[in-house]
Amino acid sequence: MKKREFIKTSGLGFLGLISSPAWLNSCSASSAGKLRTAHIGVGNMGAEDLKAVSSHPKVDVVALCDVDAKNLAAAKELHPKAKIYSDYRMMMKEMADEIDAVIVSTPDHTHAPASMLAMENNKPVYCQKPLTHYVHESRAMNKMAKEKGLITQMGIQVHSFYDYKLATLLIQSGIIGKVHTVHAWSPKSWGYNGGEPEGEDPVPENLDWNLWLGTSAERPYKEGYYHPGNWRKLVDYGCGTLGDMGVHIFDTPYNALNLDVPRTIKNECREPDGFGYPENNTVTYEFPGTDYTTESLKWIWYDGPGMPPAHEDLSIPGEIAEAKDAEEEESMEDKISLDANVAAEGQLPEQGAMFIGTEGRLLLPHFMQLPKKIVNGEYVDISSEIEALSKEHNLGEPIRNYDTEGPKHYHQFVDACLGQGETSAPFAYAARLTETILLGVIAGRFPNETLHWDAENARFAEEEANQYLAGDYREF
Repeated sequence: MKKREFIKTSGLGFLGLISSPAWLNSCSASSAGKLRTAHIGVGNMGAEDLKAVSSHPKVDVVALCDVDAKNLAAAKELHPKAKIYSDYRMMMKEMADEIDAVIVSTPDHTHAPASMLAMENNKPVYCQKPLTHYVHESRAMNKMAKEKGLITQMGIQVHSFYDYKLATLLIQSGIIGKVHTVHAWSPKSWGYNGGEPEGEDPVPENLDWNLWLGTSAERPYKEGYYHPGNWRKLVDYGCGTLGDMGVHIFDTPYNALNLDVPRTIKNECREPDGFGYPENNTVTYEFPGTDYTTESLKWIWYDGPGMPPAHEDLSIPGEIAEAKDAEEEESMEDKISLDANVAAEGQLPEQGAMFIGTEGRLLLPHFMQLPKKIVNGEYVDISSEIEALSKEHNLGEPIRNYDTEGPKHYHQFVDACLGQGETSAPFAYAARLTETILLGVIAGRFPNETLHWDAENARFAEEEANQYLAGDYREF
């Protein structure tokens, strides 16, 4: 399917399926009162998603799909009653009436095709981050979810963690005034500077290579370059470090500042080679202002080895300000163990974000560490503000255990599908965040050039950049 055909059909009739009003079955559950889930992609992160979703007491896993027979066998062992498939299209064709919700945990290039198919069948969707591989896919998925009134959630688990919810409340309370700059960083490198490999290798017996490629262009299999772990590095399948760690680390500042998509984007990186993403990127965005920012906002993202570079905005105090004596025997300060969660003396956290405001800075390490206020080069005790906001918004106490905290984001989706509450990262939010991420990825095609984004018309002023907003869909 060509990109123009995807754009024309993305709102209705995707892949030629018939749609009916979503309210007929969008949040239906089985007669046993359980949500029947189908899982597309059950290896690696998909296995973690399956574990977290199925840990909800009201979930019944009825279908498992993976192009790798080894992944499928491992998942089937845990859920022996579930039907298994290698092709998600066949799964939906045969089991549409037996599925209440779909979890998509595939490589990025298959997120939109699988999710759109599920939504065409009026199924709520939990889709891993980044929401899509292309900008036009994000807009199409958001449009369909909205038109059909479907429950949706993007897989950014930390969105539901204490520290990130707290940082959002602190910023929106004005603790550092209006924010004018955000720095965000990760030294991880989902990039590859080695160029496209030559030749091909035999496809492993357990892998259906055609189905793994899906809608992407046909390419010979090469051991160690694609499946199972390296696809994030490659232009045709992943979105680089920006599309991996960037989504998590962008999420809280983006949400806290109530941002939309940027006006301009510039990526300082190596020249593109059409195969792998650059191993180092510095992406600068300029956003229109919001209630929580100055007239405009500058956002700088750094990824790859050695990142971030030294910058006065990222300087860390050498000493931690002592917290004030607590008036109560068991204060919030005691509960959150403030000093125990501060980065090493004078050392920037390996990954995180720094908000620069008119009245100070707020450091948000990634992850499971408290945000910290810095004024005039010193940490400032904000334990009273933390305690007040935690009580006012019923945040509870911070729990430093991913095994117990991680499933909350998934369970939120399950509960919403069962009519209990709402999701906090629906496609209406996730599509905007993903679009912002993907604009930075596209800017890597034009190193050191400032691109101008027309959000209303979903086009760049620089015409040559528009070819990367959507991709050609291969028939497979």
